[in-house]
Amino acid sequence: MSERKVVLVTGCGKGGIGYEYCKAFAEKNCHVFATDISTRMQDMSELETDNKNIETMELDVSSEESVNWAVDRVISKCGRIDVLVNNAGIGSTGPLAEMPLDTIRKAWEINTLGQLRMVQHVVPQMAKQRSGNIVNIGSVVGNVATPWAGSYCASKAAVHAMSNSLRLELRPFGINVVLVLPGSVRSNLGRANLERLGGHDEWKLYREFKEVIEERARASQGDKATDGRVFARHVVNKLLGPKPPKQIVFGHMTALFAFLSLSPLWLRDQFFSSRFGLNKKV
Repeated sequence: MSERKVVLVTGCGKGGIGYEYCKAFAEKNCHVFATDISTRMQDMSELETDNKNIETMELDVSSEESVNWAVDRVISKCGRIDVLVNNAGIGSTGPLAEMPLDTIRKAWEINTLGQLRMVQHVVPQMAKQRSGNIVNIGSVVGNVATPWAGSYCASKAAVHAMSNSLRLELRPFGINVVLVLPGSVRSNLGRANLERLGGHDEWKLYREFKEVIEERARASQGDKATDGRVFARHVVNKLLGPKPPKQIVFGHMTALFAFLSLSPLWLRDQFFSSRFGLNKKV
């Protein structure tokens, strides 16, 4: 009988997709370490109490010290990490010409550098054991950027580029890199986006666009959004299969974004201008 897989997942607060990843891995009898920042540890308490396969642990992907401590703890306890799921991320909504650079920098620190920071700390052990799966969470908007979310889209586009490089660079060590591109998946992202937007809603040039900017902040959380549990189980089933794919694209609106990625720019611009209130002069 093969050893239980040891899985480390970042960004696991209740209501998010990371929370559902943990439950889906646990259902497959994996030893799961569910992590998040200190203020969200209470959100994960049910994961540990309801499932013997899950342990919770504090981890801030933007902190070198925190990442080093968490990875060392998992390895010292289990001797290995088989799967790293780089799920931690935050939204970043607003017009690029007016968004504070500190706000943009924070999103990139978590969404992009946070993933790379985790990779750099986990790779030495995976290389030593000559096996491992690194799962980076991108987005369909990393391929097709939308108005009012340029900062978030750029952070995910960078994840795509890094993942494509890492997939080749880590192959000699037996490490697989899988890029996950969610479409519209139900989670607490829309609510968190609106809360974060609250501090920057007094736009100057874009005062007239306040409502459509708010609409973009919650756009992925419509009635037809894919259920987070369904999404997580689909991804985990693929990851634990005999040959994990290089990319997993799943969720509501993925077909639309695939079409837009192949469309001429004028058609894409026309679609998003109409969708997000940019087909008028001010």
